[in-house]
Amino acid sequence: MKPTAVPVGVFDSGVGGLSVLQAIRSLLPAQPLLYFGDQAHVPYGPRSLEEVRAFSEEITRFLLRRGARLIVVACNTASAAALQHLRQVFPDVPFVGMEPAVKPAAERSQTHRVGVLATPATFQGALYASVVERFTHGTTIFQDTCPGLVQEIEGGRLDGEETRRILEQALLPMLENHIDTVVLGCTHYPFVIPLIQEIVGEFIQVIDPAPAIARQTRRLLEQNGWLSQAESPARMQFFTSGNPQFFSDLLLQLIGESKPVEQVVWDGLSLPD
Repeated sequence: MKPTAVPVGVFDSGVGGLSVLQAIRSLLPAQPLLYFGDQAHVPYGPRSLEEVRAFSEEITRFLLRRGARLIVVACNTASAAALQHLRQVFPDVPFVGMEPAVKPAAERSQTHRVGVLATPATFQGALYASVVERFTHGTTIFQDTCPGLVQEIEGGRLDGEETRRILEQALLPMLENHIDTVVLGCTHYPFVIPLIQEIVGEFIQVIDPAPAIARQTRRLLEQNGWLSQAESPARMQFFTSGNPQFFSDLLLQLIGESKPVEQVVWDGLSLPD
């Protein structure tokens, strides 16, 4: 008899982490997945490190109580603010976090000029600073925080007028500085890749980190003997601290799947068992 498959827990401030979940699902269709979107507190970008750490710790506990054994922090802001903290609090739990794909961008760039789109918290974090310091020698980095873009994506406005304005304001000055590569440093942003590509043109490469995160998830599952051997697609469960109907509508729009979403009422301190 085959062992019960181990669920992977995935969380984000909202729906952005669905880009990562989609990549994991594509690579590991037989692995059960639990997804928590903290829409009651989205966006995480402007929040304090202490707040994001507290939210991340509580969501991790919630996912572990529901059977997750490996946690994917599918949020760049939460990874920057809380990943080290989570590994200290839960030393027996493997974590996969988001790291801006600056290293592959610097390696691939022909002009040695790279644009990075991310939240303020990601840019201010030690993780981003460390990656830039280690891997971008000889490469000039242009940064933009794209204020308001996460909210537009959370609202399902992937090609709206305001979404386009925000992206053009970020990308056009970078193009004038001859970038040839754009790094997406927020898990929400892959959902607007078509619009980004339309703005920058077909010859600018856009790096989505989600496939690399999926591969790392598979490596850790294999390492721990948790990789599902089932032949049929596994169950996906979705939770939100926000409006479940709105989240369900976004699921259909963003990943093409209509699934029930359980609302989890958060009292501001702890999540229910």
